[in-house]
Amino acid sequence: MRIILLGLGWFFVALGVIGAFLPVLPTTPFLLLAVACFARSSPRLEAWLMNHKQFGPPLRDWRERGAISTKAKVMAISLMTLSYTGFWFGSHPAPWLAALVAALMIAPAIFMLTRPSA
Repeated sequence: MRIILLGLGWFFVALGVIGAFLPVLPTTPFLLLAVACFARSSPRLEAWLMNHKQFGPPLRDWRERGAISTKAKVMAISLMTLSYTGFWFGSHPAPWLAALVAALMIAPAIFMLTRPSA
């Protein structure tokens, strides 16, 4: 099981690093999954990720207080709004589909807004 968790941890680190450069792929959720995998398989890798210069602060904020930075909230919700606007005007969806996509975007937005700010 340790080998599987190590492999998953590195897989999630790779996705997180890719997400740092692609705006459509989130970084922090993948790194949170990586930390969880490393916590059960390699304390050394867990510590490396938690103390990383770039990725460590949001991971520590989440672990210690369940907090998301205000900057991250603003960026995420702005990109969700921009994405929905592009979806709406680009595809002219049926009302039921527009409502479904809106609900799928509003739910995580509400979750983020209800978390404490870092």
